Amino acid sequence: MNTLKVGDKVPSFSAKDENGNDIKLSDYQGKKLIVFFYPKANTPGCTAEACNLRDNYSELKAQGYELLGVSADSQKRQLSFKNKYQFPFPLLADEDHTLLNIFGVWGPKQFMGKKYDGIHRMTFVIDGDGVVEKVIEKVKTKDHAAQLL
Repeated sequence: MNTLKVGDKVPSFSAKDENGNDIKLSDYQGKKLIVFFYPKANTPGCTAEACNLRDNYSELKAQGYELLGVSADSQKRQLSFKNKYQFPFPLLADEDHTLLNIFGVWGPKQFMGKKYDGIHRMTFVIDGDGVVEKVIEKVKTKDHAAQLL
């Protein structure tokens, strides 16, 4: 797993959001961007994390941040997740793992003794020039906004 680090330039990317719209890194030129990766929509930890960001969205926006959520779920699943919890930010459907590989969040994991490859829950803060400003590797799902603010 070759994860992006503070000071790295994020390679340009394009991905589909829950509505099939193309979202590009260049859309956020000159803006601070938070990209949070989560393993699976509608699971307890991912729901807690995304809802915490939703509940603190106005504060994050007031500090100049834009948000993007990313998982390997389908557009349909992302749309269902977004509608169910009324998230005000796009959820990217990275089924082909393009973003997961660019950011380096796909790799070996272990759960209850079982080893497998999956998405590591991580968050990246990117400055207006597309450079990683901060990486949060130990995400607190119920208090993630506080880690960012």
